[in-house]
Amino acid sequence: MNVISARSRSLHIFLWISVFAWGIGLGAKLFELVVLISAWAANPPESLSLLPYGPRWPFNPGDFFQPASVLLVVGTLGALVSGWNTVRRYKAWLWASLFILLIIWMVTPTIFWPMIRELYGASTGSKPLTEAAAKSLADRWVLYDWGRTVLIAAGFVCSVRAMSTTHRAYVA
Repeated sequence: MNVISARSRSLHIFLWISVFAWGIGLGAKLFELVVLISAWAANPPESLSLLPYGPRWPFNPGDFFQPASVLLVVGTLGALVSGWNTVRRYKAWLWASLFILLIIWMVTPTIFWPMIRELYGASTGSKPLTEAAAKSLADRWVLYDWGRTVLIAAGFVCSVRAMSTTHRAYVA
């Protein structure tokens, strides 16, 4: 009984970390999409000067999201390890959260970072784009970023769902 209690307690702690990290990430991503991105994507290529990268901005959004993702990894992996002996149906929520995180980690450097370089090059004039190309790139970013936001929301839901059922999770 003590082992189950200790495991349940550590699972609960890691789930709180996971819920906290997913929730903050979701809120930050929504703010970025609604406020920052809607400003720089409003009328490209002119509006690209508002990109939050480079010397004009004191803070790069990546400087927030990358460390926050470390907290997310700790919570997500910690919950999965702590919940390893839970029933399969419950463990599916823990695996889903990790799977979603891995998808986000794969698409961010492979899809978004190259687009950031293109957008930044267009905003500084080092790699100018035509108006049509700049608009297409900004529109593609917005569409893909809404997809990434949906994934973050799904990860948050998985963690909250796991959190709400921890009291019934362990196999006796």
